[in-house]
Amino acid sequence: MNGPELIVPKARRKGFAARAFANPAFVCGAVTLGLIFAMAVFAPLIAPYDPLAQDMTNRTASPFWLAGADWAHPFGTDGLGRDYLSRIIYGARISLLIGIFTVITSGIIGTVMGVVAGYFGGKVDLVINFLIMTRLTLPVIMVALAVVAIFGGSLTVVVLVLGLLLWDRFAVVIRSAVMQIRNQEYIQAAQSMGYSTPKLLFRELLPNIFDRFAVIATFEMAHAILLEASLSFLGLGVQPPTPSWGLMVAEGRQYLLFDSWLILIPGAAICVLVLAINMMGDALRDVLAPENRN
Repeated sequence: MNGPELIVPKARRKGFAARAFANPAFVCGAVTLGLIFAMAVFAPLIAPYDPLAQDMTNRTASPFWLAGADWAHPFGTDGLGRDYLSRIIYGARISLLIGIFTVITSGIIGTVMGVVAGYFGGKVDLVINFLIMTRLTLPVIMVALAVVAIFGGSLTVVVLVLGLLLWDRFAVVIRSAVMQIRNQEYIQAAQSMGYSTPKLLFRELLPNIFDRFAVIATFEMAHAILLEASLSFLGLGVQPPTPSWGLMVAEGRQYLLFDSWLILIPGAAICVLVLAINMMGDALRDVLAPENRN
């Protein structure tokens, strides 16, 4: 055993796979998310058509469950004759990219601030608490709308805006977790052995707060996907002709009375993705820390 790398923290993670596959919510969420992820990665191989190709002679063709459906387009076509199934498949890429890169950006910012505040305390903690409180006073959707309206809507802008706005929950949770474990025996043992602060943080502290990070990351990923869909619906997110599920809902508004499936299909896709991520997050809370279950 190398120094104070301790059996107790590692023991908590033993049997992760067994607990995970015994949790129905985790399995259901993981399978659904895995299928959506595979669909996004292999979109060029799966999609039957170019999602941007227009056919004005075949506008708003009905999906397969309605009378008069054209099976060449199982999910029908939109108002510009674009194959809806292909746009749904490619739209998964946008939602997952937004969710993943937003979580990476906000997770790094929030984790660094939470670790620094929780470990060092004192004036550093006061400053970071002030920043957290300041951020919490800002309504995310209103700030995002204002920034995107100024700088223009694009995938990069949306990721940066959301990443710079959604770090607060990471900071609060990580700070609390670090404050709980900074006086644990294995941390004190590492300090007594002369570990430098960076070595102690990366080898002893960060691995033992990963479970909190993972749970928050899943919920923030779902939050980011919903915010992107909201911005795109309002015309300030991902811009046409990019196949974004939120944008597809916005484009289908004018057909709501007669071709409501143009809204229902992308809306259902958003619901399924967000539900799968939330199920994963809720299950991870139990799987990674079963001793904290109610």
